[in-house]
Amino acid sequence: MSIEQRWESVFNDLGESLIDRLQSGESLSLELIGENSQFIRFNRARARQNGIVLDAKVKITLWGDGKTAYRRFPLTGDRDLDLAEGWENLDDLREEIAILPEDPYIVPPENYGSTREVYHGELLPIENAVEEILQPADGLDFTGFYASGAVIRANMNSAGGKHWFATESFFLDYSVITPSEKAVKQILADRIWNGDRYREQLRAIETQLQLLEKPVHQVPPGRYRVYLAPAATADLIGMLSWGGVSEASLQQGGSALTKLRQGKILSPLLSLRENFQGGNVPRFNELGEVAPAELSIIEKGELINTLISSRTAKEYGLVGNGASQGEGLRATEVSSGELAREEILQRLDTGLYLSNLHYLNWSDRPSGRITGMTRYACFYVENGEIVAPIQDLRFDESLYAFLGENLLALTDFREFIPETGTYEARSIGGLLLPGLLVEDFTFTL
Repeated sequence: MSIEQRWESVFNDLGESLIDRLQSGESLSLELIGENSQFIRFNRARARQNGIVLDAKVKITLWGDGKTAYRRFPLTGDRDLDLAEGWENLDDLREEIAILPEDPYIVPPENYGSTREVYHGELLPIENAVEEILQPADGLDFTGFYASGAVIRANMNSAGGKHWFATESFFLDYSVITPSEKAVKQILADRIWNGDRYREQLRAIETQLQLLEKPVHQVPPGRYRVYLAPAATADLIGMLSWGGVSEASLQQGGSALTKLRQGKILSPLLSLRENFQGGNVPRFNELGEVAPAELSIIEKGELINTLISSRTAKEYGLVGNGASQGEGLRATEVSSGELAREEILQRLDTGLYLSNLHYLNWSDRPSGRITGMTRYACFYVENGEIVAPIQDLRFDESLYAFLGENLLALTDFREFIPETGTYEARSIGGLLLPGLLVEDFTFTL
């Protein structure tokens, strides 16, 4: 029996045991987050850390008397030990609930049916991963982080719902650095390792490294036509999880999409949806509520749906759509356009080629204004040719402009930009996005 199978068996036994111990008027939900991952850190084209993380955590949430509380603890895979830990935590939760105030907007778990999704991958063998990653990068100052293996999410509740999701995937988040300490950043992620695609990335990087060694072109503040590569697009679209597509944020007057709710329309080129059919993230959320397989959020520039959690639905008299409690994006796709890769520089003509952004934040969220900085391999383009790298620039621009009247084109290709967080546990999901061609993008510093 594999460790993942062991976890599933013990998780099911734990859930059934805790549900059997519930008292009248109580409801219970269990959530499992687990992983069996290989992690490798690279620096100066050498593996500096290489290890396996085998970890699983259970969160149990108890409802009773209009109140709720939760506890987290490790799932060891030892049935007797895990059952004892679960029983003790259940008793602690009862004591905590007894002294809590009532919460008018809590929603006890419901039975949304049962699902089971398992996605197998073709990953690098653990013993060969270092060689397979470093050998094609021979001669380069290579720095990065590789994570690979199985990730698990599961949920079951006292109403009868039961869900299991497991996927095998990897990401390689890396940079190649020039002698003058400039860098080109790239990311590769999938369920199947593709050595040819990786080597193709490295060949493209070598070209950019030569361009980065040219003297920096000074760009004064102003408005420029820009090309935002998919990684840069991901940073901008990702901001919609911070008070954008959340229905609670809209109801409370803090959403960046308030003008869309009031009738304003973005570019008809833009369509954004949640699509859970790629096998990167489960449809069920932390409470076992199931989202639609697809949910259109923006269709041809028009706001169609927002993300509505069950709590928000109860508070504002709406119908929930299985959103997470934070009402953030989980399985995001932006539709592609017609701009071919080989036409990007020609269409850009004279402007800025932006590979990456960072330090993004809302400068004026109700107005949809985002500020941030360029990063890594960003270039000044003149008459359709890359002339020189640029210094880091700060931008401040409204999404109603760069996703609205100033959006000129979207690429006919898309790239998957994964979530790469590993705080407490390896993140899952990501964004499937094209590049964007935008005019009059505002730089302030």
